[in-house]
Amino acid sequence: MTALPRPLILGSTSRYRRELLERLRLPFETAAPEVDETPRPGESPEALARRLALAKAQAVAARFPQALVIGSDQVADLDGQPIGKPGTHERAIQQLRAMRGRTVVFQTALAVVCAATGFVGEDLAAVRVRFRDLSDADIERYLRAEQPYDCAGSAKAEGLGIALLEAIESDDPTALIGLPLIRTAALLRQGGLDVLGQLA
Repeated sequence: MTALPRPLILGSTSRYRRELLERLRLPFETAAPEVDETPRPGESPEALARRLALAKAQAVAARFPQALVIGSDQVADLDGQPIGKPGTHERAIQQLRAMRGRTVVFQTALAVVCAATGFVGEDLAAVRVRFRDLSDADIERYLRAEQPYDCAGSAKAEGLGIALLEAIESDDPTALIGLPLIRTAALLRQGGLDVLGQLA
């Protein structure tokens, strides 16, 4: 593997995003973006995801101006209302009850920024997820088993949460887990880093 033209940093502390980015076989570091993720009044889930992805990338790029920085954010969208990470068992129950039998759009936004070159690339992968008409018992058993309290929408589709679903519609298969790798590779190419070009 040849040396990267400039450092690559994932502006995230999410282990899910780190594990996904590792699939591209590029050396990278991670850095906490330390961005306030509070939604603005009237802000749509898509706009919120886009704003936070860019803010995360820019916050880290300001500290590491020579690096190519990836920022990403995901917001679950139910009828135009954002659904974030539940944090607690009780909130997770409320989220899954609200989503059962419904289609939720997981808005996964991506930004790649390099302060030194002025490069800013942005994209968004919208993943439509149809939930089964879950019983309260199903919800309780799932939450006790997987405890997905750090996941937007309270369901880990890469794990047991797949059993909660009827269908997933996406053109970027890793987007639902938190980092759309097709779009990531494309934006890295635009920013001067060809993923396959780094292979020996």
